[in-house]
Amino acid sequence: MAVLAAAVAGVRLDELHEAALAWRIPAPVPVLRGLRLLTDAGRRAPASVKIAREALRADPGLDPVDALLLAQHVLLAARAQHLAPPFLAATLLQESAFDQRAISVAGAVGIAQFTVPTAGIVGVDPWDPSSAIDGAARLLARYVDGYRGRDDPYALALAAYDAGPLAVARYHGIPPYAETRDYVAAVRTRWSRIVGR
Repeated sequence: MAVLAAAVAGVRLDELHEAALAWRIPAPVPVLRGLRLLTDAGRRAPASVKIAREALRADPGLDPVDALLLAQHVLLAARAQHLAPPFLAATLLQESAFDQRAISVAGAVGIAQFTVPTAGIVGVDPWDPSSAIDGAARLLARYVDGYRGRDDPYALALAAYDAGPLAVARYHGIPPYAETRDYVAAVRTRWSRIVGR
């Protein structure tokens, strides 16, 4: 019956078979008919695409598929902890630009930049991106919940993540450290870019 249908349509099966065998799969390209995947998705793009786009902006060497997979995990981890996904994503982007092998001068490691003692307290493997993302979401959610009712609990949570909760308690707010104030401002900028794009 397939032979009859092909003959009726004017297609010779032997030619179609030869064409299929000779067809070569083109090399992957980041452009599809003028559309740069992830980059040109627009404001109505899914949150995972917006997060992946910012990750690729922060680290152009990051593989786009890895960026999407990490973005999807960030979404799931944030939602599990009742955090705004762009907030968690912006924090991780500021910490490491989604670089799973990042090491800071202070000895913080991985995508969430946990120090080894903090990773032990939180119960995560700082080198495993899934574990570190989940741990960062839990820790940030704990900080945000702890600062609810105070002026800008998200800024205080970021300050605690950067300088430690004892520094936030000592100064009754964001510590006067330039690095911490710059950190909070940088995360807010990334957060607004993710939400606004």
